[in-house]
Amino acid sequence: MPEPLTREELLAKANKPAEDSLKMHPFYKGKISITSKCVVRSVADFAVWYTPGVAAVCRDIQAHPEKVYEHTNKGNMVAVISDGTRVLGLGDIGPEAGIPVMEGKALIFKYLGGVDAVPICLDTKDPDEIIRTVKILQPSFGGINLEDISMPKCFRILDTLRKECRIPVWHDDQQGTAAVTVAGLINALKVVGKAPDQVKVAMVGAGAANIRIAHLIIKAGVDPKKIIMCDSKGTLHAGRTELKEAFPEKWEMCELTNGESLVGDIPAAMKGADVLIALSTPGPDVIKKEWVASMNKDSIVFCCANPIPEIWPWDAKEAGARVVATGRSDFANQVNNSMGFPAIFRGTLDVGATTITDEMCLEAARSLAEFAEKNKGISEDYVIPTMDEWEVFPYEATAVGMKAIEQGIAKHTYTRDELYAIASKTIKHARDEIDLLMREGIIAPAPEGL
Repeated sequence: MPEPLTREELLAKANKPAEDSLKMHPFYKGKISITSKCVVRSVADFAVWYTPGVAAVCRDIQAHPEKVYEHTNKGNMVAVISDGTRVLGLGDIGPEAGIPVMEGKALIFKYLGGVDAVPICLDTKDPDEIIRTVKILQPSFGGINLEDISMPKCFRILDTLRKECRIPVWHDDQQGTAAVTVAGLINALKVVGKAPDQVKVAMVGAGAANIRIAHLIIKAGVDPKKIIMCDSKGTLHAGRTELKEAFPEKWEMCELTNGESLVGDIPAAMKGADVLIALSTPGPDVIKKEWVASMNKDSIVFCCANPIPEIWPWDAKEAGARVVATGRSDFANQVNNSMGFPAIFRGTLDVGATTITDEMCLEAARSLAEFAEKNKGISEDYVIPTMDEWEVFPYEATAVGMKAIEQGIAKHTYTRDELYAIASKTIKHARDEIDLLMREGIIAPAPEGL
């Protein structure tokens, strides 16, 4: 059995992705491009794909607007929209600096979900302009993925667009993060043998992600009165009346959670907690080892700030945590949106759902948890599937699509087997396409050593 890595070796390993990223991005000059999906047997085919033949297709759509989903790629096209005001854990770094993240999102959409996604970074921070821009982009897309938009405006943007758009709109930092976190929590609680309605949950960070996570874990069975959420000024409780007008979403948490009205800071919230869910400031050392040590026996620690978790997982383990998760793929138990959004959109698009409901997100969470348990069996280091288990994505997409059908918000009805076959074929085709491009050298091999 190999010797465990030293702290220095662990840190070097954790820093390597950033070092490699600075070399790989300029080598490829980005991560996505546009490829054709139709035959071009000769230039004569352009008479079909473009003028004059395409005019007949345009007239058909004009006469029958829903045929846009038959004649074009709209039904598989998603816009990834950001204003660059809250990119990863880096804050307001601007729309240009946000492009690498949105391109990465588009790559993951394609490889894991078979979804064609286009990064669109907007040169405005005005929520009304963002809302208007999304609404006038609707004709070209089958869905909208809002990303890395600062709060509190992200709440109004999402709520307004969900009500007023003809296509599904969601905010991945809210709904996506919540779905994947709930999936990990379901299995983590099974590993430690604790029931959802019995655990005390400390939540560090009261932003868009944790507020939505709180709502979804409550739907999953956690007692809201046993949740204690902290923002930069301390715990949320009924005495924080300054939030009523300034931040109604936080005020809702003040009324809904913290049944004992605990007034204090992060260490006070964590003392005696069974679960920690942190999505706050990038670490390390935002969460201290001694705070983890004050939690109940067999504690669960989800520290998911990017790019560095609030506490290194090995430090959390040393402090007594039994199950530790982060948002990173280079550590065990990656609780990251990448396990959610590709499949959730796949299922949504395949059935033509008009929106993405909380029930669809919860179904995605349950399917992820179920797949992990059935596929490998859960353990302290495996509470959620990993990105290399590609079969999980059609499994999850099917669960989401079936829930949309059950809720009566789907344009198309399928059996579970039919929907699984559609999702599997689409996702496998996308993966095979990328593999073929690499094998044929159309995508250049990575530089040696990377």
